[in-house]
Amino acid sequence: MKKNLSACTTVLVGKEATIDGSTMAARNDDTFGPLTPQRFVTYPAYHNHPNQVKAYLNKCVVDRPADGYRYQGTPNVNYKTEGVFDESGFNEKNVGMSATESVYANERVLACDPLNTETGINEDLIVAATLPFIDSAKNGVKYLGQLIAKYGSAEGNGVIFSDKNDVWYMEIVTGHHWVAERIPDDAYAVTGNRVAIQQVDFNDPDNFMWSEGIQEFVEKNHLNPDKYGWDFRHIFGTADVFDQHYNTPRQWYGHKVLNPSVEQDPLNFDLPFIMRTNHRITLADVQKILSSHYQGTPYDPLGHGTEEQKHLFRPISLNRTQNSHVLQVRNDLPETASTIMWMSFGIPTFTPYIPFFGNADDIDASYRETPKKLSMDLKSAYWMYRALSMIVESHHAEFAQDDLNYLKDSREYLYRWVNEVAPKVKGMSDKDACAYLSDETHKMVAEMAKRTKELMSSLIMHGLELSKLTFIMDKNL
Repeated sequence: MKKNLSACTTVLVGKEATIDGSTMAARNDDTFGPLTPQRFVTYPAYHNHPNQVKAYLNKCVVDRPADGYRYQGTPNVNYKTEGVFDESGFNEKNVGMSATESVYANERVLACDPLNTETGINEDLIVAATLPFIDSAKNGVKYLGQLIAKYGSAEGNGVIFSDKNDVWYMEIVTGHHWVAERIPDDAYAVTGNRVAIQQVDFNDPDNFMWSEGIQEFVEKNHLNPDKYGWDFRHIFGTADVFDQHYNTPRQWYGHKVLNPSVEQDPLNFDLPFIMRTNHRITLADVQKILSSHYQGTPYDPLGHGTEEQKHLFRPISLNRTQNSHVLQVRNDLPETASTIMWMSFGIPTFTPYIPFFGNADDIDASYRETPKKLSMDLKSAYWMYRALSMIVESHHAEFAQDDLNYLKDSREYLYRWVNEVAPKVKGMSDKDACAYLSDETHKMVAEMAKRTKELMSSLIMHGLELSKLTFIMDKNL
């Protein structure tokens, strides 16, 4: 089975495991090549208008209900050739969705229930077919499950749903079969492109959901390799050399960041999906995982290991990361300002996560309008942050400290901005709150563009002094 060279990494955190009582659902959206321009948009709510959504990458056409909620998306600019791929956002009911984490089933199960590549649901339209019609994370799993039963699935996908109480992770592995698990409130989960869910408790519908007939499907086709238990990863997943070098190390490093005292092997096929830690997890912890390249280990491609070590494992953050995001629902803020998508359009190692409220529907033009190619005016946030990434990486040893200082200052400014802006919507109507959050976001985006361009200017001037095409003449000559 040929494996997709695109890849994503997912981090999920329950509300009792976080420092502020928020839920966090985070993912890196990685693509085939380093340049797949995206933009950030809000799709308006609609009423009394039955319609369809069509995929660009296969022949899937999904019927949509007559009424749909407002929702956010980060579609590809070249959607006719790359597909839409809305990827991540909140809807007006404060439900978050991130889709998808590509996952791969083994040939035994696919032989019994092949993917419906021709007309099945794929990542191209999965957000547009689901997010406008759900009012809770669990409802998201149920709704998408019904779509899979009707249309089938074109590919293996891990889908995240979150709200103020719950984080659910749903893995669609064959043409019609899937399992979803609720992340316990006091726990976190990490995965990267392998089937992640392990033991499934079919007597616990509060924490597990599954496709109709999956137990009978497994039994009839003799698919469970274990003598005891029902391990979804063992039954449906893969475990090969590719996984050990491309997938499992990312899960290992996520656990290393959040559980540094627990010794684990990056080549272990049975690394846990869900774990608990003895400290409260912060937003910065989650962003550290998604922006990492195995810092502090011999496997860092920007580090000091041997050449073999530096290229042994695929890093989490890389130049193919188009959109890194953390969907956070903060229960300590007014409901209208409680949903925040922290998003990096650059390589997250080098660029900040910018906060966007789920209910601020007037998206700044620098995010809403992304040209297909770089324009030197750098009005586009996507191209500005990707240009910064290239500049820093090109002289990493010389520029890394300045970039780290910029990122630290950005986090301080942005955390303060959220904590000052969000409480002020208390008592406002939804309409007034939406307008206020949108106006304040425009100001914040402009400030971040100013700071970013100042850094880029400074780094470019410094870089001009680093040219190897130089000559120092002896003054005595």
